[in-house]
Amino acid sequence: MISSNHSKLIIIGSGPAGLTAGIYAARAELQPRLFAGAAFGGQLMLTSEVGNYPGFEKDILGPDLIAQMIAQAKRFGTEIIYQNVDRVDFGTRPFKLWADNHEYLADSVIIATGANAMWLGLASERKLIGRGVSSCAPCDGFFFKNKRVAVVGGGDTAMEEALFLTKFATEVTVIHRRDSLRASKIMQKRARDNPKIKWIWDTAVDEVMGDDQVTGLRLKNLKSNQSSEFQTDGLFVAIGHIPNTQFLQGSGVEMDEKEYVKLYEDSKTNLAGVFVAGDVHDHVYRQAITAAAAGCRAAIDAERWLADKVA
Repeated sequence: MISSNHSKLIIIGSGPAGLTAGIYAARAELQPRLFAGAAFGGQLMLTSEVGNYPGFEKDILGPDLIAQMIAQAKRFGTEIIYQNVDRVDFGTRPFKLWADNHEYLADSVIIATGANAMWLGLASERKLIGRGVSSCAPCDGFFFKNKRVAVVGGGDTAMEEALFLTKFATEVTVIHRRDSLRASKIMQKRARDNPKIKWIWDTAVDEVMGDDQVTGLRLKNLKSNQSSEFQTDGLFVAIGHIPNTQFLQGSGVEMDEKEYVKLYEDSKTNLAGVFVAGDVHDHVYRQAITAAAAGCRAAIDAERWLADKVA
């Protein structure tokens, strides 16, 4: 007999990947238990307007989109627990997971904990996230048509963001702490050859200016220590992402050098019965729709794996 803390499927994460997995798994009558985390919803909770998610003629606020996904998952029977999974043991079956000092058992697991954008760590930056401060040009670039924007960073991601933004902005200024880029040579050339992209070297952002919307930046030259103000309508922070995989240390789940979960065939990890979906493995697309699609795949794969296991 299955105990009350034993589930056929546990889903870890409550962004589009985890919630879509919950919807599909619940409809397949797997009675999934989903650990949403204390700070639930993923990157969409920091997004003001979402205009590229199919099915919404008008823009929808990121938190509202997550709320609708949660309501839909609950309607089909997903149990949602607003706690963080602290650690796991995938060495034996059923798998063991711990949240808030309670042990839970699962026949299968979907890891959908996402990745967090790295920020500059400024109070003014956090205050204006979604009000001109962003970490995703494909998500928010459309809102900066005929405006001036700045991109912070010097790697491939920063170059990709800057190049994408040139489709909308009148001018894109890349601000970098050093006097040379870390990006690959091909990405550097593409960015340098684009006439819309300007450069500010050896410089850090000290403050994001504006009350309700970004109006400019206070900059500091790291060689001369001189401060200056720079007018801009938006700031895109492109200094990297950190996958939320710390709780997987020692679990046996294989991760790459940046600690993203390695994806094997379909949505499978290297461990049978453990699946992965969304930005916790995807460091290329990082979109709500691609995460949702990955959650769908993971739920279907888990359902089929469980059926084969019982059979």
